[in-house]
Amino acid sequence: MGSPWSAPVWMKTNNDAKGGNLNPTYYSVYANYFVKYIQQMAGEGITIDAVTIQNEPENPGNTPSMVMTSDQQNDFVKNFLGPAFQNANIKTKIILYDHNCDHPNYPISILNDATTRALVDGSAFHMYLGDISAMGTVHTAYPDKNVYFTEQWTSGSGSFGGDLRWHVKNLIVGAPRNWSRNVLEWNLAADQNFNPHTSNGGCTECQGALTVNNSTGAVTRNVSYYIIAHASKFVRPGSVRVASTIGENLYNVAFITPDKKKVLIVVNDNDNTQNFTIGIKNYSVITSLPAGAVGTYVW
Repeated sequence: MGSPWSAPVWMKTNNDAKGGNLNPTYYSVYANYFVKYIQQMAGEGITIDAVTIQNEPENPGNTPSMVMTSDQQNDFVKNFLGPAFQNANIKTKIILYDHNCDHPNYPISILNDATTRALVDGSAFHMYLGDISAMGTVHTAYPDKNVYFTEQWTSGSGSFGGDLRWHVKNLIVGAPRNWSRNVLEWNLAADQNFNPHTSNGGCTECQGALTVNNSTGAVTRNVSYYIIAHASKFVRPGSVRVASTIGENLYNVAFITPDKKKVLIVVNDNDNTQNFTIGIKNYSVITSLPAGAVGTYVW
């Protein structure tokens, strides 16, 4: 997935990497940038399966960043990017929004346009604001369009146990239960000083799933590694989510894998050890999890 954080500064209304808008004069030029990017990556043997139009289009504070309203995004996709992809025979998916769960009306307002809706695969979300149920809201409005969870950071000054508990509950469990096709954490790797990052608006505490010490080369696995590993090690590509019940703050999500195994991921969102029963048809097993713990069960 490719996700631009800003158009080139000469295409923007403020001529700056931070904030500003895409100048409508350059809509067609920027659409061609997407085409060239996908074609050049393909020339290097890298297939770009999907692109979002703009990372966090309602956030002007990152360096780089660019504001894009839903009306502007609709215009850009409908009249420029979509036709440019079609003319170049580009099959890469176009994914809307790519921002917080507090504003599901942003992608819905674009999907309300039937012409644009035919050009896009779905919508992407972060959850620095809002509730994960917003993904379900968008799915309910347009169930033929996919939803994706594409970013959530962990801080270098955060709590391992608290982050594990919150992220599994809201993302690993919450996003698939609200129809998400994936979960992505931010970010993959950084050094012991959270570098590299941009200045004047770059993230100075974004902790990678891995910390790679730039002096010794030593690798440390951090909380995002374990958040993702609870699912990715067992819920392999092609798995399908199936129904499971939630009770006593034991948030969970269940899958059937391509080799017909059942996988159940459970987080105990209580402040005490919780005993519980896993039951399917005529079979059951009694187990327990300590407060805040996560368990992945496979059978």
